[in-house]
Parts: sequence; structure tokens; C-alpha cells
Amino acid sequence: MDTSRKPAWLRAKLPSGPGYNAVRQLVDEHKLHTVCQSAQCPNLGECWSRGTATVMILGNVCTRSCNFCAIQTGRPTEYDLGEPARVAEAVATMNLKHCVVTSVARDELKDGGAAVWAATIRAIRDRLPETAIEILTPDWKGQTDLLDIVLDAKPDIFNHNLETVERLQKPVRVQARYDRSRAILRHAKARGFTTKTGIMLGLGEEAHEIEETLRDIAADRTDILTIGQYLQPTPQHWPVARWVHPDEFARWKEFGLGLGIGVIESGAMVRSSYHADEQSLKYTGFGHRNDANAFASAGE
Repeated sequence: MDTSRKPAWLRAKLPSGPGYNAVRQLVDEHKLHTVCQSAQCPNLGECWSRGTATVMILGNVCTRSCNFCAIQTGRPTEYDLGEPARVAEAVATMNLKHCVVTSVARDELKDGGAAVWAATIRAIRDRLPETAIEILTPDWKGQTDLLDIVLDAKPDIFNHNLETVERLQKPVRVQARYDRSRAILRHAKARGFTTKTGIMLGLGEEAHEIEETLRDIAADRTDILTIGQYLQPTPQHWPVARWVHPDEFARWKEFGLGLGIGVIESGAMVRSSYHADEQSLKYTGFGHRNDANAFASAGE
């Protein structure tokens, strides 16, 4: 398949308008990092224009070197204990009813950044007790004691992405493992949390592998699933194997719902927390997104 040109259904909205400008100003004023910018999210224009953004804590340099991700890789120098308060202030300024927080991987830290994660959740909860908090975390190298530090802060939704099928984990995610990510999701579910994961299509996976992955996700009793099109950030990243047609995304959504997965967002432009507030309505009980903005995020 010729992947040199994107199909028509992958055209993104250009950044513009008062909503976009307001979010940009808020991010700048509070010195926040966003996955929208760092991960080159194609939905930045749409999301920022409707007053939503992505907050990424623990800096914008990741210790992992995933071959699908645009976030800078290296040894981070930033460890900002004032960050949780600034994130909470931004959430309060927007009076959000649903917020999502993500982070880079900080494998060089003894706790992987778990203390900052927990402090951020608690800071948001203290400012806005009724706000639903969704977190999208790294895998903590499978250390559930670190994950428990974060879960003890009581987020509403726990999200960790499988990203791709089992066969492609090593070449695409490099330091991550399929079984380890599944174990992390199962641990959160066993503790009673609403769980969520996401995968990308177009990396070279086969149909039977997508089916097996969705069956695994259903077997782990994961509540929410996002399925989107992989986009190559730079020529040095993993190549796009194919452009997935909208009809196929619709078929996988139908298949996953048939397996018992509660909510599935499936489409070319879908990312981990694209329209996250809408996806979580079944579990948080808040109204339609016209009644609530959301900080939305995507990442490893």
C-alpha cells in the first residue's frame, strides 16, 4: 500500500479561534507541558479550539525510546515539586468536571515519579472535589507497589495503553511488554478501578492479532477502549504499514462491544483521551461534554 499520502479521512482541523487561544494562554501561564504539543497530536486544533488540552506531568523528556512516539527521549533533568499545584490551579481555572493527567516515563527515579503523580491527583481533588480524574500512566516496570501509591490517591479512571498487538510490542514499544501492561491493568481492576486502554492500527498487525488483542482486553475486564490510526511522527520512527479505512474501525468497535467491552471509541483520529469526557460518562456519571470541558491526554 502506498502510504506516502494521507487519505481524506485523516485531515485535521487547524489551530484557531478563541478557545484555542485561551488554552494556549493557560498552558503558558502555568508553565505546563502538554502531550498535544510534545507528541504532535493531530487533534490539537480541534481539542484546543473546544477548550480542552493535555497536561503531561514530570517534564517532557522520557526515559523510554518507543519507536512510535514523538516525545523527546533522554535523561530528564526536571523534577518539579510545584507542578501538582500548578496543574490543580489550571483545572480549577477551567472549572473542569473531567480531567485527564498523563506523564512521560521516569525510569531513572526510584519511585518512577509515583509521588508526584499522587500529589497531582490529591491537589486536583482538594481544589475540585467533584471533578472526575482520569490518569494515563506508564507501566511502572510492573512494580505494583509504585502503582498502588498512585491508586491510593483515588483517581476515577485508570488508563494504561497496550498500544499494539503482542507480536509488535518489542519493536514498537521497545522497553515495554504486553504481559506486563496487561498485569498492570488487571491490578487496577482488582482494586476496583474503572480501567481503560488503547491500541493503534496501521503498524503492521494482522486481523487475527487485532482480534486476539481485543479478546485479551475483554478477558481482563477492561471497561473502556480506544482504537486509532498510527501516524509516523518523523521518518526515523516506525513506518506506517497501511491506512485503516473508517469501515474497518467501525467493524472492530462492533466486535469489541460484542465481547463485552463497555465503551469503545474507534476511528482514524481517535487517541487515548480524545473526547475522554464522553467515553467515561457511563462510569463517572457526569453530563454531556457540552456541560463540561476536559483536560484530555494521550501517551504511553
